[in-house]
Amino acid sequence: MSLQTIVSDFELLDDWEDRYRYLIELGRDLEPLPEAAHNEANKVRGCASQVWLETQVIGAGESARLRFLGDSDAHIVRGLVHLVLSLYSGQTAREILDTDAMALFQRLGLTAHLTPQRSNGVRSMVERIKSDARHAIEIGHTG
Repeated sequence: MSLQTIVSDFELLDDWEDRYRYLIELGRDLEPLPEAAHNEANKVRGCASQVWLETQVIGAGESARLRFLGDSDAHIVRGLVHLVLSLYSGQTAREILDTDAMALFQRLGLTAHLTPQRSNGVRSMVERIKSDARHAIEIGHTG
């Protein structure tokens, strides 16, 4: 599902219960993460729930494209993973570094409605993605 579709759907929902249900639905639609990818190397640190993020890098430098798969053991968090991956997966390393996920979360009203633990988890996920993008750029500069 495209990010624009998710944003449009989200903005149609006035009630926060409906928005939480929609996040859970997004989590159900998350592309499956292979069982072998549920490992320590892919675990995102700083999340209260368990979150795994697998990164595939095509190319190197600022134009490297990064594709992400993710998963969580918590329903709402899986929806947040889907939202974050819709924003970043398939983008170039430079686009990832220039994109502010928190601006999207603010636009959707999520920053005001997520628990501090979930907000920290989202920040940890975004930082991991940006770290992977920085690494792709560094490889391009040194490779």
